[in-house]
Amino acid sequence: MRRRNFIKGIAGSAVVWPLAVRAQQQERVRRIGVLMNLAEDDPEASARISTFVQRLSQLGWTEGRNFQIDYRWAAGESELFGKFAGELVALAPDAVLAVGNQSVAALRQATRTLPVVFANVVDPVGSGFVSSLARPGGNVTGFFLAEFGASGKLIEVLREIAPRVTRAAVLRDPINPASLSHLAAMQSVAPMVGIELNPVDVQDGQEIQRAFDAFARGPPAAVGLIVPPSPMAALHRNLIIRLAAQHRLPAVYGLRFYAVAGGLISYGGSTATLYQRAAEYVDRILKGEQPANLPVQESTKFELVINLKTAKALGLDVPPSLVTRADEVIE
Repeated sequence: MRRRNFIKGIAGSAVVWPLAVRAQQQERVRRIGVLMNLAEDDPEASARISTFVQRLSQLGWTEGRNFQIDYRWAAGESELFGKFAGELVALAPDAVLAVGNQSVAALRQATRTLPVVFANVVDPVGSGFVSSLARPGGNVTGFFLAEFGASGKLIEVLREIAPRVTRAAVLRDPINPASLSHLAAMQSVAPMVGIELNPVDVQDGQEIQRAFDAFARGPPAAVGLIVPPSPMAALHRNLIIRLAAQHRLPAVYGLRFYAVAGGLISYGGSTATLYQRAAEYVDRILKGEQPANLPVQESTKFELVINLKTAKALGLDVPPSLVTRADEVIE
């Protein structure tokens, strides 16, 4: 009798023990690293992280219970990307969210094994981050902003909202490889809309100030500004928006948060969508999938945002057709 009970006890424990182990594994606190190219106190950085964490929550992850995040904020400082990438790798996270090309490049130098999911990257194949979009082939995958051809739309939007503009400065960061491609896409469209483009290389606030003082000379209504997506421009966006207002320059920007911050108009891929989808890839990696098998995808949702308050201050009459097409209108 005792022997039978003993055997039943062993059999019962054989069932309970694997269940207990699985429960412990499911509740193991996972570690996620984040290497952000913006500053910690930047509202846009907070919005991106909130979107990322909210989507993780919807997928069953609760911060403090079954996952934690280690942040590093490079704030556009070139020397910090490598330092922070090394620090994150040393923490041995289960996955890393890399924001921007510099973040991905630094992490690829620091590790070829830890899973990296990127967002807000341009030209991931040309930059050498992945072998191909369909088959990344390594430890890196993620979501990138639209191909450079979308930059041509910026000059068309400028023509629509400010039809008297005949010359436009294009702010670009000379150390950002994507700048040349953005400019090439716009130059292919410029002759068709009758706008002369003047590329202006800037890297910091002082250079931006001097550039505005130089290219804003001439009849105000004839001069415009185009700001394609770049980490440099994002870091100095408040200065750029303020100077555009001061010099009364119609300006079109490549991402939504410029228009929200007071810029005239923006057209570009939805960054919120990128971070939602990045969270989905992190979720799949935490559940056992490999980055090499997750195809790289581009932004498929574009946003046209108009700031009517800024348009009024510049004396511009926004065409009703443009307002109708807008995804968001800021009164």
